[in-house]
Amino acid sequence: MQSLGDWLAYIERQHPKTIDMGLERVREVAGRLGLGRPGKRVIVVGGTNGKGSTVAFAEAIARAAGWKTGAYTSPHLLRYNERVRIDGRDADDDALVAAFEAVEAARGTTPLTYFEYGTLAAFRLFERAGLDLAILEVGLGGRLDAVNLVDADVSVITTVDLDHQDYLGEDREAIGFEKAGIARAWKPLVLGEDDPPSSVLGHAYAIGASTWRANNDFFFERIDAATWRWREVGFEAVLPMPALVAPVQLRNAATAIAALRALELADPADDIAEAALARGVAQARVPGRLQAFVRDGVEIVVDVGHNPQAARELAAWLRAAPAAGRTFAVYAALADKDAAGVVDALGGEVQGWYVAGLRDAGPRGLDVDAFAQRLAGGPAAAAERHAEVAGALASARAQAREGDRILVFGSFHTAAAALAILG
Repeated sequence: MQSLGDWLAYIERQHPKTIDMGLERVREVAGRLGLGRPGKRVIVVGGTNGKGSTVAFAEAIARAAGWKTGAYTSPHLLRYNERVRIDGRDADDDALVAAFEAVEAARGTTPLTYFEYGTLAAFRLFERAGLDLAILEVGLGGRLDAVNLVDADVSVITTVDLDHQDYLGEDREAIGFEKAGIARAWKPLVLGEDDPPSSVLGHAYAIGASTWRANNDFFFERIDAATWRWREVGFEAVLPMPALVAPVQLRNAATAIAALRALELADPADDIAEAALARGVAQARVPGRLQAFVRDGVEIVVDVGHNPQAARELAAWLRAAPAAGRTFAVYAALADKDAAGVVDALGGEVQGWYVAGLRDAGPRGLDVDAFAQRLAGGPAAAAERHAEVAGALASARAQAREGDRILVFGSFHTAAAALAILG
């Protein structure tokens, strides 16, 4: 029997492209597998940033309400198993191997990408688990993403900003149209932004999807340091602050609650008590989202943020929770990211930069010299260079003193490398 590692190496080789958007292949193989719905209820979450956190909040709240819940997310940080959770537990190796074997037997000569294999395997595991709720995170875009094979009861778009322009379009309107493809006719579409692109609203109107927009159809506001309020017409809840500390996490939690409320309004039997909302908000955790460690009096914060919008949120957090001393940044990013835009967004909050290469990140990886060239002329132009994240982090730690902070960020690869060191 092949191991999970063997299968992951195998499926990575089965398609000439890492990304090949479209639903024809995955729909054909899903039909041969005889896949039904992955859960009694389904929420699909798309967006540029905040998807993983929004999934985590919805998952934690639903589990607190007693629902058997599955969550499919990507990418993973340390182990592939993180991508498929059932009742809060990562899928084990044997279950994933059996699911990959089933997908392989059904696909015949149809080529599938790594993500498509994983998506079909997750759907098979969820269907067999008898879930009350499946929460599915879109991998890239929405309209042509493998997750969009499933008709959602509620769709969510957290944010729309510039990322993956080679696949999704050059501006927010084009990207918004791709993300709006997860909406379904006459079903709720929850929007985490106050002012989403008109392409999103126009598509929702064209298909008859009812939009639930932040600060228009549902509202959230901080009450004090420990509590906040979520409300809509005829309902409100006073809740504890999320354990996830970034200011944007309040919006992500509010968006997740809106998605669950939309399910409830479609079927009153799906009522979720305020106590479950409170427990879920307080208990939700996501590795690599401002995940903090203290080493020798120095705070080391690890974050997966990898585009300018995420960097603006990081800058807002640094301003809201300043370090006692200096802030250093260890930054490594993939080749298709706007590295200069990320540095510009953070430049005023960082006193020292350390950049690293990601040569082992596949075709999107960069060596440090090529990466540093992209930062010429900006706040990180004089950054100390290191071949790998481990070396950059070690150097930053050697320079830091008690009360200083080190922010390690730029991609899931960067966060994974730091977490492997920090434990």
